[in-house]
Amino acid sequence: MDLSYSTEHRAFAAEVRAFLASHWPFPVDGKPATDLAAQRGFRQLAIDRGYLYRAIPKAYGGSEQPPDAIKAQIIGEEFDRVRAPREVPGNGNWQLVPTLLHWASEDIKQRFIPQTLSGEILWAQGYSEPNAGSDLASLKTRAELRDGQWLINGQKIWSSVAQHCHYMFLLARTEADTGIKQQGISYLLLDLKQPGVTIRPLKQITGSSEFCEVFFDNAKTPAELIVGERGRGWEVSNTTLAHERTSMGGAASSRKQFAKLVALARSQQVDGRPAIEQPLIRDRLTVLQGYLEAHIYSSYRQQSMAYHSQNPGPVTTMNKLVNTNLGHDIARLARDLMDDSLLLAPPQEQGYQAGPEKWNNQFLGSLGVAIAGGTSNIQRNIIAERGLKVVKASR
Repeated sequence: MDLSYSTEHRAFAAEVRAFLASHWPFPVDGKPATDLAAQRGFRQLAIDRGYLYRAIPKAYGGSEQPPDAIKAQIIGEEFDRVRAPREVPGNGNWQLVPTLLHWASEDIKQRFIPQTLSGEILWAQGYSEPNAGSDLASLKTRAELRDGQWLINGQKIWSSVAQHCHYMFLLARTEADTGIKQQGISYLLLDLKQPGVTIRPLKQITGSSEFCEVFFDNAKTPAELIVGERGRGWEVSNTTLAHERTSMGGAASSRKQFAKLVALARSQQVDGRPAIEQPLIRDRLTVLQGYLEAHIYSSYRQQSMAYHSQNPGPVTTMNKLVNTNLGHDIARLARDLMDDSLLLAPPQEQGYQAGPEKWNNQFLGSLGVAIAGGTSNIQRNIIAERGLKVVKASR
């Protein structure tokens, strides 16, 4: 496997670096620029040059570039190097936009995709319910069509940052019971800023409120704000889930966390010496690095195959689970390195820069990733059934 860039791609990397040097201010004191207007203006310049939203047609605000996994990798590396803003993060761009491109009417695409790309519209996900998580098809939220409006009643839970979002894409049961749970579900778009919608943030063990429960009491959405065919939302939802797992399975986040872990091992003292000099710590770091490198090179292989229009096969089903496991192991070693200092509450004075509790939050957050985007046990079932073709034993 030759992982070096071609002459063409090295020239492209130089082009991207020159663009960033001309159009993006370098961070001050290691912190990226936070002015939203500046970020929005920069993103538009980057779209015009073909660097962002490459897979999105120009008609909807993207740059409409031909698929090139290597160029996409270069753009990511160069933008991250100077901490320049890339695509607006969140459910809208990572999950909903690809779903709309595949399933939605032209009116819905024109109405929602450009404002989602720009960050003017933020989206919450309405999938899980108190009794429908891993078994999502057991959902109870219902939508009834009356006078050109869907009337929605029910409850969703674990909706990330719903309290800050404008709209929700949700699954609701719209048809009579057919005896098959996956049938009769529709994929709807709903304005969250209306009577009939109640959003309650959930207090987490870290003290933050990233997730929410959302209640619908005759909430309304126009009949035309349905994605795909009525009663066939389960098929549409699988497109969303596929993109959700892809966004959570990339090796880049684990690589960054591992680099921070190595820096922590250099700074922490064990028996008067840097922790990284301790044989047991070095051994654990080496095992972790080997696992990470395998994930990175598997990602390279998948990117290379995509570049040559080849199907990488069932290995793609492993990405999210591998990233989850790496997150657990990195957080666990960091916790061991920090030891009792993790028990200290952060000072409350204004201007305080976060310290050890960042790793505490990372540890607690790593446990949650085993549930988010499809539980690890469900992921293992998918790998076994779809990847390894293991047939369930009959009872």
